[in-house]
Amino acid sequence: MSLVSIRKLHAACVALAMLVAGTAHAELKIGVADFQRLLEESPQAKAAGQVLQTEFAPRQRELQQKEKDLQTKAEKLNRDAAIMSEKELAALKKELTNGQTDLQRDGESFSEEVTARRNEELTKLQNLLIGEVAGFAKEGGYDLVVPTSLVLFNKDTYNVTTQLLTYLQSRPLAAPPVAATKPATTAPKAAASSAKPVAK
Repeated sequence: MSLVSIRKLHAACVALAMLVAGTAHAELKIGVADFQRLLEESPQAKAAGQVLQTEFAPRQRELQQKEKDLQTKAEKLNRDAAIMSEKELAALKKELTNGQTDLQRDGESFSEEVTARRNEELTKLQNLLIGEVAGFAKEGGYDLVVPTSLVLFNKDTYNVTTQLLTYLQSRPLAAPPVAATKPATTAPKAAASSAKPVAK
């Protein structure tokens, strides 16, 4: 969900809260939920993370192998430079320079792809969880469920995050994405280390 959509959702929640403010407190059933916690701890969130892990793992391993190969060549250069011919030395230096350039380019491309896919999965997950929270509210007879980010103060008795996580355990996970045309790849964190230049 985009920042604009989130702001619209927040504005709608505030408007709704103001609308029901005039109703007698005893007649309302209100819940407060930590949406960020749902995004991190729900089984649906973990399933989305696994989708990315599975999709990007092969390419991450590829980048790590390229980095390892470059490191081996750099070690050879440092170790054997004195006994190598001028031609061999020039060829190895060229291999290292080209390899580092390629690795950096591939690492940046990989990182961009991971970020784009992560944002795509996050948007799907947010939309899924919003729908699940609505279902939870209807089943539980809630008049209003608002995110903690909009609440300045509330009693613990209003917090329904734990109940929501339990509810989400029984709900279907997000559908897996359509098979990608590129080999699947790992989680975003590993991308940065892959693009690390190798010291000469």
